[in-house]
Amino acid sequence: MLFDLPIQLDLPNADITYYPQFLTQEKADFYLKYFTETIPWQQDDITVFGKTYPQPRLTALFGNNGKSYSYSNINMQPHEFTQELRELKTSLETNANVHFTTCLLNLYRDGKDSNGWHADDEKELGTNPVIASLSLGQERFFHLRNKADKTLKHKLLLEHGSLLLMQGPTQHYWQHQIPKTAKPIKERINLTFRVIR
Repeated sequence: MLFDLPIQLDLPNADITYYPQFLTQEKADFYLKYFTETIPWQQDDITVFGKTYPQPRLTALFGNNGKSYSYSNINMQPHEFTQELRELKTSLETNANVHFTTCLLNLYRDGKDSNGWHADDEKELGTNPVIASLSLGQERFFHLRNKADKTLKHKLLLEHGSLLLMQGPTQHYWQHQIPKTAKPIKERINLTFRVIR
């Protein structure tokens, strides 16, 4: 694993570190192909502001404690961690100094797939959750905005093989999103490791 050039985002009430080259190109290419072809991807219906529609991306949940994960009226049951997910989990745990129980994977098939404004602040995640977000495939912009002051924003390009580590009070004060884009782009897989208590 590569840990050179970590970038600490200078945002109030946030603890966010970006590792542009957490994985080597070779490893990132391998994991992208492997997860694209082997993960049992699903598309759930999501309810937002009383309206229900197909979630604009595919997802899968893996874990080691059998605990489900719920958000936006979706309740997901975990599959058992694969060897490849365990490998990544171990390397992330060394870096984040936390034992992750769960990985939520997202597959963005093209620019029309997205993830709207939200915070990872579900009660199952506890206070000051640590979220380790690994990006594979197409680069996508990651937007942040302050909950209290919506004019306080930040934008970051998440690269192939990169890691974004969010911890401390971040989820209490900030929201994030992966917006749609009209550009013709390829698939992106995002693995978000977390602790479900």
